[in-house]
Amino acid sequence: MTARQRTISALLGAAICAALIWGLDDAPKSSYRHAQGKVFGTYYNIRYEATADLDEQLQTAFRDFDNSLSLFNPHSTLSAINANRDTLTDSAFETMWAEAERVYRLSDGAFDITVAPLVNLWGFGTKKPTSDPSLKGREVDSLRPFIGFDKVRLADHRVIKSDPRVQIDGGAVAKGQACDMIAGVLRENGCTNYLVDIGGEIVARGKNDKGQPWHIGITKPNLNNEGAQDELQEILAVSDICMATSGNYRNYYYDGNERRSHTIDPRTGYPVQHALLSATVVSSTCMRADALATACMVVGETAALDIIARAADAQCYLIVAQDDSLCVRTSPGWDALFQH
Repeated sequence: MTARQRTISALLGAAICAALIWGLDDAPKSSYRHAQGKVFGTYYNIRYEATADLDEQLQTAFRDFDNSLSLFNPHSTLSAINANRDTLTDSAFETMWAEAERVYRLSDGAFDITVAPLVNLWGFGTKKPTSDPSLKGREVDSLRPFIGFDKVRLADHRVIKSDPRVQIDGGAVAKGQACDMIAGVLRENGCTNYLVDIGGEIVARGKNDKGQPWHIGITKPNLNNEGAQDELQEILAVSDICMATSGNYRNYYYDGNERRSHTIDPRTGYPVQHALLSATVVSSTCMRADALATACMVVGETAALDIIARAADAQCYLIVAQDDSLCVRTSPGWDALFQH
């Protein structure tokens, strides 16, 4: 190679290196981003590390979910089924159905998505409660023939009911399932560090913007001081977790002298009355954790620990009223889930 050729080669090499460096400088940089707003009657907060804003993809996923499982969207798949319109089920509905059936059997019927008529009767669904408490017993008895997962089945993408008055309410898994869905959108777009919070249901992966585990709190139940600011019972450091909490200390009203909580026992037809105030469950999916947390709140402290033991892929943290104080009970593997 001549001196002139060596000079040209060196210049070309320098130009290529400069172009590569310039290209690297122009490459999109990863940063932590924040999306928040209102959805499904509650609030969401999503933090994620990505090279681009993913809000459009997130909003599309929320709309798709609403069009499948919303009780308040008259055009949703779920609303059409409840209205007995001939409707094909979609993938989100069928995913919910499979989990609902699993937890129904695991909980011996304590978790049951056919509880919708009872939820409405007691004023926690799409209708106001009956104003005359003396009618409640007769109304519960009139509805109980239409309650039970054994009264519905899914075949060829259609829900088959034993009676058209059977109604379905997926609200006890919806927030958890939506968290799983949003986490899936983030993963599909290359995110490995994110926290999805929809109404207190959580999917956390990786680290926060400080390179540390995500920190999430379990709220301390407050029964005696309405309107007071929430206190935290415990703060957990987590990196990879799906978690859901169900409680009886917020959504309730007084029916005469009776305190009616939003957790309805589908086996009796009545709001539950026991000392378990809050159940936080960690499981393999947020949807499963959500369903199991609801089942725990239906059955109470002792039976809740039995359900979690049978679930095999779950742990729980229970807050129980004891005289004038609160006590905590956890399943055997709870502490091992968290960084200390």
